[in-house]
Amino acid sequence: MGKPSATKGVKRTRALKECDLDRRYKKHTVDENFPSDASPVFSDEEPSDKVTFEEVTNGESSRYDLLLKVIGSGTRSVADPYTIGRREEQGLSDMGEDESEFEDKSSENEHSDGGSELKSQAPDEESDLDLESDDQLENGAAECTSSFRIHLGHTLSEEEVKCLNTGKWMFEWEVPAIGMPMSKWKGTGQCFLKEKETKAGTDLKVQLYQHWMDVYANSGSQDLSSSMQGQFFSLCNSYRDILHTNKKPFYLKGSFEDSNVMDAYIIHSLNHVYRTRDLVMRSNEKLAKQMRNDEHAPDVGVDFLDQGFTRPKILILLPLRSIALRVVKRMIELTPPTRRVNVEHMDRFIEEFGSPEVENDDNQNELAHKKGSAKPQKSSKPVDFEALFSGNNDDHFRIGIKFTRKSIKLYADFYNSDMIIASPLGLITIIAEAESEKEKDVDFFSSIEVLVIDHADVVAMQNWTHLNSVVEHLNCIPSKQHDTDIMRVRKWYLDGHARFYRQTILLGGFVTPEMNALFHQHCVNYEGKVKVLCAYKGVLPNVLLPVRQVFERFDAPSIVDADDARFSFFVKKVFPKIKDSLQGGIMLFTSSTAEFIRVRNFLRSQNSSFCLLGEYTKPADISRARLWFFEGKRKIMLYTERVHFYHRYKIRGIKDVIFYSLPERKDFYSEILNIHGATENAFCTVLFTEFDKLKWILTVLVLCPIFGN
Repeated sequence: MGKPSATKGVKRTRALKECDLDRRYKKHTVDENFPSDASPVFSDEEPSDKVTFEEVTNGESSRYDLLLKVIGSGTRSVADPYTIGRREEQGLSDMGEDESEFEDKSSENEHSDGGSELKSQAPDEESDLDLESDDQLENGAAECTSSFRIHLGHTLSEEEVKCLNTGKWMFEWEVPAIGMPMSKWKGTGQCFLKEKETKAGTDLKVQLYQHWMDVYANSGSQDLSSSMQGQFFSLCNSYRDILHTNKKPFYLKGSFEDSNVMDAYIIHSLNHVYRTRDLVMRSNEKLAKQMRNDEHAPDVGVDFLDQGFTRPKILILLPLRSIALRVVKRMIELTPPTRRVNVEHMDRFIEEFGSPEVENDDNQNELAHKKGSAKPQKSSKPVDFEALFSGNNDDHFRIGIKFTRKSIKLYADFYNSDMIIASPLGLITIIAEAESEKEKDVDFFSSIEVLVIDHADVVAMQNWTHLNSVVEHLNCIPSKQHDTDIMRVRKWYLDGHARFYRQTILLGGFVTPEMNALFHQHCVNYEGKVKVLCAYKGVLPNVLLPVRQVFERFDAPSIVDADDARFSFFVKKVFPKIKDSLQGGIMLFTSSTAEFIRVRNFLRSQNSSFCLLGEYTKPADISRARLWFFEGKRKIMLYTERVHFYHRYKIRGIKDVIFYSLPERKDFYSEILNIHGATENAFCTVLFTEFDKLKWILTVLVLCPIFGN
């Protein structure tokens, strides 16, 4: 909770300008250039003198102890918690709800309110805390033993930190995955799931749990404890890192499964936000009582370490605006009615994230239907393509969401938000701006405690590097203070251990090497890991046409040398057979942009008769290339998986197909073979190596013994 109104109690005004991870603190003075919305609301006077950090070289004391020692030597001027309590009783928000908020100029108006007036809430007679006592918690679980408290309250030892830095994990237990045939969950540490029953409601706030049960019952489902949704929520509630790469997406007739998983992580995220808020408010109330009973400043001890550097705690990364619309709408539905009396800027959100108005002409998206026509045109695209891309396909977006006692505010400034929903591209632009302009920063990443990456398979078709960059910027020591109440910051934040407490939930329809690398290299949660293991059916039975399929294996010394070995095999063994082809009609399929560029440059160097359909090819050039290929004026067509994913062209004139590499999306294999026409002696060649095992199992499966054990 980075805003001052969220950190009532003791306050020291200073700037964290030295954020290195060593044991030294260089002397610096207070940063006077706070944004307008960051002005304190709980202190009428500034401290009489400035607090500075002196350089300390004692290596045995922790950074946290040294920081408190320096802070303790400063002024005793603190806020008046009694005044805070009076403000709360009058209905003013604990999170700076009563203040005017500045708009983040670096976000291209993503966070601005569009000039609309905010509805001021009428003063409430009851306290703003709205807290629940331990005996009110569902299933009789005391709050002090909740997963939330246990996870964030644990202090890592030096040995644990060393072990986590090694990145070695032992998956020791397996449990059948409910609702997923031939699948099972495999995890590290002790098994916390039972095969037949899952306690889905444990640790949830009462109102949230009861509302979830009502929504679940109204959907016609029964027995949440032994359902897919209940089991996945238990995984989320364990605060372990999760890799779920067998989630059937909504656009592949998997609406039920996709919705169950989405509901589970939304409920978990809401619960984390509410528990964080209530914990801070309880501490504020205790400090206020201490102040009323003692004229001196309250003792802010270990019990009041309840905050991070900044307020945002949840980050949900999604590939498209249409999917973000789906998630936010469902999140609002799952929020208890008493906590969503007002949903601010919903009209603007629907306008910006809903389906854009399109006209039906040759220059518009091929998905557009005629409006007002008695017989709308039937699209030639596959059903899954229609379902995924029929909405707003913009992949550049970001939005902050702020939760208060009775309302949800969309388009909140990031530093005032509890949750951020964005695309990797939408965040990478902010990161680039912060790196080029000193006055900007991305410190709102510093205190993310739950990261959800949904539809990672679609993100893989965009730019996976953007996702990696965003994850690498999470949980770093901030470059500015942002009015952080240092005396309320958890010790493991100050020690630079926040990444060991961040839970990452990675969801997709299939697994790729990049997903595995992200999960095993950038997810170092001390709680451990859980991943899904499953057997795949393969797609060879889906090839409907009589096509002779030949799989040619080449050797590669290591995975690092696999790309060079593939290219060498193509140049020496495959290309000589097709360069002088009189028949033509050869489609050369590549799964990555790097492969596409390498093969394109080689074909040019050989003066080959070829055309190409790349992701940056102009529409006019695409039409010309398709025509030339169909008429036989070009013998070879170079084609990429990303182009097929975004356009699903039906290429006419295909006689033979060469898979330079197997597609990431297994359905594309049979789809491409089924569009080339029922020509005699149709031929398909697939190049592969032992390091293509993931793609091979997904696509072929029946021949996977060729890899050996």
